[in-house]
Amino acid sequence: MIQNSPALIPLTLLATAISIPVLALKKEKFAFPIAVAASFFSVVLSFYNLARILDGARISYHFGGWIPPLGIEYVLDPLSAFIALVVNVVAFFVIWHSKGLQTAEVAEKPVPYYALTLLFLCGGNGIIITGDLFNLYVFIEIFSLAAYGLIGIGERKAPVAAFRYLIMGTVGASFYLIGVGFLYMVTGSLNMADVKAILPLIGRNPAVDVALTLMVAGIGIKMALFPLHGWLPDSYTYAPSTSSALIAPIGTKIGAYVIIRILFFVFGVSFVDKDFPIADFVAWLSAAGIIYGSVMAIAQKELKRMLAYSSVAQIGYIGLGIGMANPLGYIGAVLHILNHAFMKGSLFLVAANLRKKIGHSDIEKLDSTCLKRLPWTTAAFTVSALSMIGLPPTAGFFSKWYLALGAVDKGNWIFLAVIMASSLLNAVYFFRMLENLYLRSPKVRMSEETASPEGCDSAGAFVVPEGCYLTIPVVILSFSLLAIGLWNSAIVKGIILNIIPPGM
Repeated sequence: MIQNSPALIPLTLLATAISIPVLALKKEKFAFPIAVAASFFSVVLSFYNLARILDGARISYHFGGWIPPLGIEYVLDPLSAFIALVVNVVAFFVIWHSKGLQTAEVAEKPVPYYALTLLFLCGGNGIIITGDLFNLYVFIEIFSLAAYGLIGIGERKAPVAAFRYLIMGTVGASFYLIGVGFLYMVTGSLNMADVKAILPLIGRNPAVDVALTLMVAGIGIKMALFPLHGWLPDSYTYAPSTSSALIAPIGTKIGAYVIIRILFFVFGVSFVDKDFPIADFVAWLSAAGIIYGSVMAIAQKELKRMLAYSSVAQIGYIGLGIGMANPLGYIGAVLHILNHAFMKGSLFLVAANLRKKIGHSDIEKLDSTCLKRLPWTTAAFTVSALSMIGLPPTAGFFSKWYLALGAVDKGNWIFLAVIMASSLLNAVYFFRMLENLYLRSPKVRMSEETASPEGCDSAGAFVVPEGCYLTIPVVILSFSLLAIGLWNSAIVKGIILNIIPPGM
């Protein structure tokens, strides 16, 4: 295990994804426990991998015994181990939660759903751990194809949203691949560490500039970096709630990880910040995305769509921290990857619980009866919403704090103003929801002619509890935001300071 642990997670997930259609062919109920077991194994192994490299070590695994740059290398360093842990932990709770939604959203498709979920996680973990630029493209395709399927099995408009994502995702992957081709033409290598060592010897070359531009544009689509976010709102809204809760906290964060890896660990901080300042371009686009996403979220009347536009803004925070290319901004970006994964995972699970128990997630129709019927779900939403706004001591406050310090350190007061203004905009659309849940009295009592929510009688009275599958995962994810906030100093000092790129 010590030697091959970098490869064990994606290989296990791939093998399980292939096995589920066979093992659950006769009895579909086997799909869930198999998926949960594979996901839990990934979490355990991710903790093990992170513990091994907390001191800044680097562990590599060479497939087939071929030494890079000829062979494919998988790499465990503090950055990849940390992001893999975040991804696998959030995915485990979403898969656990999905058991409570099977009868509502994926009743006829549990086998393909869980197979696609594990294939999605296989691609995501492969993207994170690979040290080869072309192998990263292969995993991007695996990751994206699974995401298209997870979105497409949703409601009536979901296939159109998945097709739109497919078109834009294909364009993004093509841009990235062409960029890799330009880079290979100049360096003669695809290994990330090898390319990093060769680039300073080449000097300024237009092909390198074109390669970086194409790669950032391609991954920017996957990350939903403004204005390349067009696929995101419909995909998150019309996908099954359990798919939205999986893709929203994981998909765009993996895109952000690839941007960090390419900009700072392949091309280098000095090149992207001074020689060819594409980092500044990313920062300004992200700042615009923060304002755009926040304003659009205010205009939405449906919770999942509001959260989708909110994701555009939150991705902007990460992009802003990356683009500032200074230590404080970088710490804020990486910490926000962690925070947003937990926040958005929890919020989309809340939306799923509302649709399951109340029958809808229309903000205008929600009132204080939700507090009585779904007390734990309401509490989870409250904590996550306060974290999204950035109120201490929740996790969201501290990542925004580091981003603000990064803006001050860079001397860019516009970025600081954007961060502050966006928090006020976040408060507008989340407090609107909180006001409905806590203070709005029901206008009419529910009758048999209206939608009859699960767990309520025809008069709307509370009958059954929320259920452990629906409650426990969302409560753990949301209340973890308090723990992350209180222990943010330990996370920054123990992990993130070890992954600050050289030269930053």
